[in-house]
Amino acid sequence: MTRQQLAQSVAKKLLDAAATLPQRKAVVGFDAFVDEICDIVDKRRSAESYTPVRTIAEFGQKVLAASGQSSNYELAAKAMKLGGNGPIMANALACAGMSVTYIGNLGYPNIHPVFEEFASRAKVFSIGDPGHTDAVEFTDGKLMLGKITPMSDVNWNNLSERVGIDSIKKLSDEASLIGMVNWTMLPYMKDIWERMLIDVLPHLPRGQRFLFIDLADPEKRTLNDIQDALKQITRFQQHADIVLGLNLKESSQIIEALGLPQPADAEAAILKTAGDIRAALNISCVVIHPRKVAAAATADDSAIFLGPFVQSPKISTGAGDHFNAGFCLGRVLGMSLVESLCTGVATSGYYVRTAVSPSAQQLAEFCAELPEPQN
Repeated sequence: MTRQQLAQSVAKKLLDAAATLPQRKAVVGFDAFVDEICDIVDKRRSAESYTPVRTIAEFGQKVLAASGQSSNYELAAKAMKLGGNGPIMANALACAGMSVTYIGNLGYPNIHPVFEEFASRAKVFSIGDPGHTDAVEFTDGKLMLGKITPMSDVNWNNLSERVGIDSIKKLSDEASLIGMVNWTMLPYMKDIWERMLIDVLPHLPRGQRFLFIDLADPEKRTLNDIQDALKQITRFQQHADIVLGLNLKESSQIIEALGLPQPADAEAAILKTAGDIRAALNISCVVIHPRKVAAAATADDSAIFLGPFVQSPKISTGAGDHFNAGFCLGRVLGMSLVESLCTGVATSGYYVRTAVSPSAQQLAEFCAELPEPQN
Protein backbone atom coordinates (compact mmCIF):
# COMPACT_ATOMS: atom_id res chain seq x y z
CA MET A 1 0.00 0.00 0.00
CA THR A 2 1.02 3.59 -0.50
CA ARG A 3 1.51 5.82 2.54
CA GLN A 4 -1.93 7.39 2.04
CA GLN A 5 -3.67 4.04 1.53
CA LEU A 6 -2.12 2.68 4.71
CA ALA A 7 -3.16 5.79 6.65
CA GLN A 8 -6.72 5.45 5.35
CA SER A 9 -6.76 1.79 6.43
CA VAL A 10 -5.57 2.85 9.89
CA ALA A 11 -8.34 5.47 10.00
CA LYS A 12 -10.96 2.78 9.42
CA LYS A 13 -9.48 0.53 12.10
CA LEU A 14 -9.52 3.40 14.59
CA LEU A 15 -13.17 4.11 13.88
CA ASP A 16 -14.05 0.43 14.20
CA ALA A 17 -12.21 0.20 17.54
CA ALA A 18 -13.40 3.50 19.04
CA ALA A 19 -16.39 2.01 20.88
CA THR A 20 -14.22 -0.63 22.58
CA LEU A 21 -11.43 1.69 23.73
CA PRO A 22 -12.96 2.38 27.18
CA GLN A 23 -12.61 -1.35 27.87
CA ARG A 24 -8.85 -1.18 27.31
CA LYS A 25 -6.92 -0.12 30.38
CA ALA A 26 -3.60 1.60 30.81
CA VAL A 27 -1.63 2.49 33.93
CA VAL A 28 1.15 5.05 33.55
CA GLY A 29 3.67 6.70 35.92
CA PHE A 30 5.46 8.27 37.60
CA ASP A 31 6.61 11.86 36.93
CA ALA A 32 4.74 15.17 36.70
CA PHE A 33 5.80 18.70 35.86
CA VAL A 34 4.10 22.03 35.47
CA ASP A 35 5.27 23.18 32.03
CA GLU A 36 5.61 26.82 31.09
CA ILE A 37 5.97 27.15 27.32
CA CYS A 38 8.38 30.02 26.65
CA ASP A 39 10.16 32.07 24.03
CA ILE A 40 13.50 33.76 24.58
CA VAL A 41 13.07 37.41 23.66
CA ASP A 42 15.43 38.73 21.01
CA LYS A 43 14.02 42.27 20.69
CA ARG A 44 11.15 43.66 22.74
CA ARG A 45 9.14 46.29 20.86
CA SER A 46 6.56 47.03 23.56
CA ALA A 47 5.02 45.57 26.69
CA GLU A 48 2.90 43.29 24.48
CA SER A 49 5.16 42.73 21.46
CA TYR A 50 8.54 41.11 20.93
CA THR A 51 10.60 39.18 18.40
CA PRO A 52 11.75 35.78 19.69
CA VAL A 53 15.09 34.12 19.18
CA ARG A 54 14.20 31.75 16.36
CA THR A 55 16.68 28.88 16.61
CA ILE A 56 18.80 27.07 19.17
CA ALA A 57 21.81 27.93 17.03
CA GLU A 58 21.05 31.67 17.33
CA PHE A 59 20.64 31.36 21.08
CA GLY A 60 23.86 29.36 21.31
CA GLN A 61 25.72 32.15 19.55
CA LYS A 62 24.31 34.67 22.03
CA VAL A 63 25.43 32.52 24.97
CA LEU A 64 28.93 32.04 23.51
CA ALA A 65 29.25 35.78 22.90
CA ALA A 66 28.47 36.38 26.59
CA SER A 67 31.48 34.34 27.75
CA GLY A 68 33.56 36.44 30.14
CA GLN A 69 30.71 38.91 30.57
CA SER A 70 27.22 38.88 32.01
CA SER A 71 24.05 38.64 29.97
CA ASN A 72 20.31 38.88 30.60
CA TYR A 73 17.79 36.72 28.71
CA GLU A 74 14.07 37.25 29.08
CA LEU A 75 11.77 34.24 29.10
CA ALA A 76 8.36 35.17 27.73
CA ALA A 77 5.82 32.64 29.01
CA LYS A 78 3.17 31.80 26.40
CA ALA A 79 1.22 29.11 28.21
CA MET A 80 1.14 26.93 31.31
CA LYS A 81 0.10 23.31 30.91
CA LEU A 82 0.41 19.87 32.39
CA GLY A 83 3.86 18.46 31.78
CA GLY A 84 6.08 15.48 32.34
CA ASN A 85 6.41 12.53 29.99
CA GLY A 86 3.92 10.47 31.97
CA PRO A 87 1.03 12.95 32.30
CA ILE A 88 1.27 14.04 28.66
CA MET A 89 1.32 10.46 27.39
CA ALA A 90 -1.43 9.36 29.78
CA ASN A 91 -3.61 12.35 28.91
CA ALA A 92 -3.24 11.57 25.20
CA LEU A 93 -4.30 7.95 25.80
CA ALA A 94 -7.29 9.10 27.84
CA CYS A 95 -8.33 11.60 25.16
CA ALA A 96 -8.14 8.80 22.60
CA GLY A 97 -10.64 6.86 24.71
CA MET A 98 -8.66 4.37 26.81
CA SER A 99 -9.40 3.90 30.52
CA VAL A 100 -6.29 5.38 32.11
CA THR A 101 -4.91 5.33 35.63
CA TYR A 102 -2.04 7.69 36.41
CA ILE A 103 0.32 7.40 39.37
CA GLY A 104 2.68 10.31 39.99
CA ASN A 105 3.41 13.59 41.72
CA LEU A 106 0.46 15.70 40.58
CA GLY A 107 0.27 17.63 43.86
CA TYR A 108 -0.04 16.42 47.44
CA PRO A 109 -2.32 16.40 49.33
CA ASN A 110 -4.26 18.42 46.72
CA ILE A 111 -3.96 18.11 42.93
CA HIS A 112 -2.22 21.10 41.32
CA PRO A 113 -4.76 23.10 39.25
CA VAL A 114 -2.86 22.46 36.01
CA PHE A 115 -3.69 18.72 36.33
CA GLU A 116 -7.37 19.08 37.27
CA GLU A 117 -8.72 18.59 33.74
CA PHE A 118 -6.50 15.53 33.29
CA ALA A 119 -7.73 14.16 36.64
CA SER A 120 -11.30 14.52 35.39
CA ARG A 121 -10.69 12.11 32.47
CA ALA A 122 -8.34 9.65 34.19
CA LYS A 123 -8.16 7.98 37.57
CA VAL A 124 -5.17 9.47 39.40
CA PHE A 125 -3.11 8.62 42.46
CA SER A 126 -0.94 11.57 43.48
CA ILE A 127 2.02 10.93 45.77
CA GLY A 128 3.82 14.30 45.82
CA ASP A 129 4.16 17.77 44.36
CA PRO A 130 5.12 18.30 40.70
CA GLY A 131 8.38 19.65 39.35
CA HIS A 132 8.55 22.69 37.09
CA THR A 133 9.86 23.00 33.53
CA ASP A 134 10.52 26.07 31.43
CA ALA A 135 10.07 24.62 27.94
CA VAL A 136 11.86 27.04 25.63
CA GLU A 137 10.71 26.44 22.06
CA PHE A 138 12.61 27.24 18.88
CA THR A 139 11.93 26.47 15.23
CA ASP A 140 14.65 23.78 15.27
CA GLY A 141 13.93 22.15 18.63
CA LYS A 142 13.41 22.99 22.29
CA LEU A 143 15.33 23.31 25.54
CA MET A 144 13.68 21.81 28.61
CA LEU A 145 14.92 23.54 31.78
CA GLY A 146 13.66 21.42 34.63
CA LYS A 147 13.52 21.95 38.39
CA ILE A 148 13.31 18.43 39.73
CA THR A 149 13.65 18.63 43.54
CA PRO A 150 10.08 17.30 44.10
CA MET A 151 10.97 14.20 42.08
CA SER A 152 12.63 12.81 45.22
CA ASP A 153 9.11 12.15 46.55
CA VAL A 154 8.60 9.65 43.73
CA ASN A 155 9.98 6.64 45.58
CA TRP A 156 8.82 3.16 46.48
CA ASN A 157 7.94 4.07 50.08
CA ASN A 158 5.50 6.75 48.93
CA LEU A 159 4.12 4.51 46.20
CA SER A 160 3.50 1.67 48.64
CA GLU A 161 2.04 3.95 51.35
CA ARG A 162 -0.07 6.30 49.20
CA VAL A 163 -1.17 3.88 46.47
CA GLY A 164 -0.55 0.46 47.99
CA ILE A 165 1.28 -2.55 46.57
CA ASP A 166 -1.96 -4.52 46.22
CA SER A 167 -3.49 -1.65 44.24
CA ILE A 168 -0.42 -1.45 42.00
CA LYS A 169 -0.66 -5.22 41.39
CA LYS A 170 -4.37 -5.00 40.57
CA LEU A 171 -3.94 -2.04 38.23
CA SER A 172 -1.01 -3.73 36.48
CA ASP A 173 -2.90 -7.01 36.17
CA GLU A 174 -5.89 -5.33 34.51
CA ALA A 175 -3.84 -3.16 32.16
CA SER A 176 -3.20 -3.86 28.48
CA LEU A 177 -0.51 -1.19 28.69
CA ILE A 178 1.84 -0.21 31.51
CA GLY A 179 3.93 2.91 30.96
CA MET A 180 6.98 3.75 33.08
CA VAL A 181 8.62 6.87 31.73
CA ASN A 182 11.14 9.62 32.49
CA TRP A 183 13.78 7.41 34.08
CA THR A 184 16.34 10.22 33.73
CA MET A 185 14.53 12.79 35.88
CA LEU A 186 13.42 10.41 38.65
CA PRO A 187 16.34 9.76 41.02
CA TYR A 188 14.68 6.71 42.59
CA MET A 189 13.37 5.10 39.40
CA LYS A 190 16.00 2.34 39.58
CA ASP A 191 14.60 1.34 42.98
CA ILE A 192 11.01 1.55 41.71
CA TRP A 193 11.85 -0.66 38.74
CA GLU A 194 13.55 -3.17 41.03
CA ARG A 195 10.51 -3.36 43.30
CA MET A 196 8.25 -3.77 40.26
CA LEU A 197 10.51 -6.64 39.15
CA ILE A 198 10.37 -8.30 42.58
CA ASP A 199 7.07 -7.36 44.24
CA VAL A 200 4.61 -6.79 41.38
CA LEU A 201 5.18 -8.26 37.93
CA PRO A 202 6.24 -11.81 38.90
CA HIS A 203 2.94 -12.19 40.78
CA LEU A 204 0.80 -11.44 37.71
CA PRO A 205 -0.22 -13.89 34.97
CA ARG A 206 2.02 -13.36 31.92
CA GLY A 207 -0.83 -12.63 29.50
CA GLN A 208 -0.77 -10.12 26.66
CA ARG A 209 0.59 -6.96 28.21
CA PHE A 210 2.75 -4.17 26.77
CA LEU A 211 5.20 -2.36 29.02
CA PHE A 212 6.35 0.93 27.50
CA ILE A 213 9.59 2.52 28.72
CA ASP A 214 10.97 5.96 27.84
CA LEU A 215 14.33 6.88 29.35
CA ALA A 216 13.83 10.60 28.46
CA ASP A 217 17.23 11.96 27.35
CA PRO A 218 19.70 10.18 29.65
CA GLU A 219 22.65 12.39 28.63
CA LYS A 220 23.15 13.73 32.16
CA ARG A 221 23.25 10.25 33.71
CA THR A 222 26.51 8.33 33.96
CA LEU A 223 27.33 5.56 31.52
CA ASN A 224 27.15 3.00 34.34
CA ASP A 225 23.69 4.24 35.32
CA ILE A 226 22.44 3.92 31.75
CA GLN A 227 23.92 0.44 31.37
CA ASP A 228 22.30 -0.67 34.64
CA ALA A 229 18.93 0.66 33.43
CA LEU A 230 19.27 -1.27 30.17
CA LYS A 231 19.93 -4.47 32.12
CA GLN A 232 16.74 -3.88 34.10
CA ILE A 233 14.81 -3.30 30.87
CA THR A 234 15.97 -6.70 29.61
CA ARG A 235 14.73 -8.30 32.83
CA PHE A 236 11.27 -6.77 32.36
CA GLN A 237 10.88 -8.78 29.15
CA GLN A 238 10.23 -11.90 31.27
CA HIS A 239 6.94 -10.36 32.41
CA ALA A 240 5.61 -8.27 29.50
CA ASP A 241 6.27 -7.31 25.89
CA ILE A 242 8.69 -4.42 26.28
CA VAL A 243 8.48 -1.40 23.99
CA LEU A 244 11.45 0.95 24.35
CA GLY A 245 10.75 4.37 22.87
CA LEU A 246 13.62 6.63 21.78
CA ASN A 247 14.05 9.90 19.96
CA LEU A 248 17.03 10.31 17.65
CA LYS A 249 19.39 11.71 20.26
CA GLU A 250 18.45 9.01 22.76
CA SER A 251 19.05 6.27 20.18
CA SER A 252 22.64 7.47 19.75
CA GLN A 253 23.11 7.51 23.54
CA ILE A 254 21.86 3.94 23.84
CA ILE A 255 24.05 2.79 20.95
CA GLU A 256 27.03 4.20 22.86
CA ALA A 257 26.00 2.57 26.14
CA LEU A 258 25.66 -0.79 24.41
CA GLY A 259 29.07 -0.47 22.75
CA LEU A 260 27.57 -0.71 19.26
CA PRO A 261 29.05 1.21 16.31
CA GLN A 262 27.57 4.66 15.72
CA PRO A 263 26.16 5.11 12.20
CA ALA A 264 27.59 7.93 10.08
CA ASP A 265 24.09 9.33 9.53
CA ALA A 266 21.97 8.58 12.61
CA GLU A 267 18.62 9.57 11.07
CA ALA A 268 19.16 7.64 7.84
CA ALA A 269 20.04 4.55 9.88
CA ILE A 270 17.12 4.51 12.34
CA LEU A 271 15.61 1.28 10.97
CA LYS A 272 18.88 -0.63 11.44
CA THR A 273 19.54 1.08 14.78
CA ALA A 274 16.13 0.06 16.12
CA GLY A 275 16.86 -3.55 15.14
CA ASP A 276 20.37 -3.49 16.61
CA ILE A 277 19.22 -2.09 19.96
CA ARG A 278 16.31 -4.51 20.15
CA ALA A 279 18.58 -7.49 19.49
CA ALA A 280 21.21 -6.31 21.97
CA LEU A 281 18.62 -5.92 24.74
CA ASN A 282 16.61 -9.00 23.70
CA ILE A 283 13.29 -7.18 24.13
CA SER A 284 10.09 -7.19 22.12
CA CYS A 285 10.24 -3.84 20.34
CA VAL A 286 12.31 -0.68 19.88
CA VAL A 287 10.83 2.40 18.23
CA ILE A 288 12.79 5.50 17.21
CA HIS A 289 11.07 8.76 16.29
CA PRO A 290 13.00 11.69 14.86
CA ARG A 291 10.91 14.72 13.91
CA LYS A 292 10.18 13.70 10.30
CA VAL A 293 10.00 9.90 10.29
CA ALA A 294 9.69 6.94 12.65
CA ALA A 295 10.97 3.37 12.58
CA ALA A 296 10.45 0.31 14.74
CA ALA A 297 11.75 -3.24 14.97
CA THR A 298 10.57 -6.47 16.58
CA ALA A 299 12.17 -9.89 16.35
CA ASP A 300 10.24 -10.73 13.18
CA ASP A 301 9.32 -7.39 11.63
CA SER A 302 10.65 -3.90 10.99
CA ALA A 303 9.01 -0.84 9.50
CA ILE A 304 9.51 2.83 8.74
CA PHE A 305 6.86 5.50 8.17
CA LEU A 306 7.07 9.13 7.08
CA GLY A 307 5.29 11.52 9.42
CA PRO A 308 3.25 14.66 8.65
CA PHE A 309 6.10 17.02 9.60
CA VAL A 310 5.12 20.70 9.84
CA GLN A 311 7.68 23.52 9.73
CA SER A 312 5.86 25.88 12.12
CA PRO A 313 4.05 23.85 14.82
CA LYS A 314 1.63 25.50 17.19
CA ILE A 315 3.39 23.60 19.98
CA SER A 316 6.29 21.16 20.06
CA THR A 317 6.62 20.35 23.76
CA GLY A 318 4.95 16.98 24.24
CA ALA A 319 5.18 15.90 20.59
CA GLY A 320 7.27 12.84 21.45
CA ASP A 321 4.95 11.81 24.28
CA HIS A 322 2.02 12.02 21.88
CA PHE A 323 3.90 9.85 19.40
CA ASN A 324 4.47 7.32 22.19
CA ALA A 325 0.76 7.34 23.10
CA GLY A 326 -0.29 6.87 19.49
CA PHE A 327 2.22 4.09 18.83
CA CYS A 328 1.17 2.24 21.99
CA LEU A 329 -2.49 2.70 21.06
CA GLY A 330 -1.79 0.94 17.77
CA ARG A 331 0.00 -1.89 19.58
CA VAL A 332 -2.83 -2.36 22.08
CA LEU A 333 -5.36 -2.45 19.23
CA GLY A 334 -3.40 -5.23 17.51
CA MET A 335 -2.26 -3.14 14.58
CA SER A 336 0.82 -4.09 12.60
CA LEU A 337 4.14 -2.40 13.28
CA VAL A 338 3.84 0.03 10.36
CA GLU A 339 0.22 0.79 11.27
CA SER A 340 1.31 1.54 14.83
CA LEU A 341 3.94 3.92 13.47
CA CYS A 342 1.16 5.62 11.53
CA THR A 343 -0.98 6.08 14.65
CA GLY A 344 2.11 7.42 16.41
CA VAL A 345 3.09 10.07 13.86
CA ALA A 346 -0.56 11.01 13.31
CA THR A 347 -1.21 11.54 17.04
CA SER A 348 1.90 13.71 17.26
CA GLY A 349 1.10 15.50 14.00
CA TYR A 350 -2.43 16.36 15.12
CA TYR A 351 -1.17 17.63 18.47
CA VAL A 352 1.58 19.91 17.18
CA ARG A 353 -0.86 21.52 14.73
CA THR A 354 -3.65 22.10 17.26
CA ALA A 355 -2.09 21.94 20.76
CA VAL A 356 -4.92 19.46 21.52
CA SER A 357 -4.74 15.71 22.15
CA PRO A 358 -7.02 13.98 19.63
CA SER A 359 -9.97 11.72 20.30
CA ALA A 360 -10.08 8.46 18.35
CA GLN A 361 -12.56 10.09 15.96
CA GLN A 362 -10.32 13.12 15.42
CA LEU A 363 -7.28 10.91 14.97
CA ALA A 364 -9.11 8.78 12.41
CA GLU A 365 -10.18 11.86 10.45
CA PHE A 366 -6.59 13.16 10.49
CA CYS A 367 -5.24 9.79 9.30
CA ALA A 368 -7.80 9.66 6.49
CA GLU A 369 -6.28 12.84 5.04
CA LEU A 370 -2.76 12.46 6.46
CA PRO A 371 -0.77 15.49 5.29
CA GLU A 372 2.45 15.10 3.37
CA PRO A 373 5.52 16.29 5.30
CA GLN A 374 6.60 19.86 4.72
CA ASN A 375 10.13 20.51 3.54
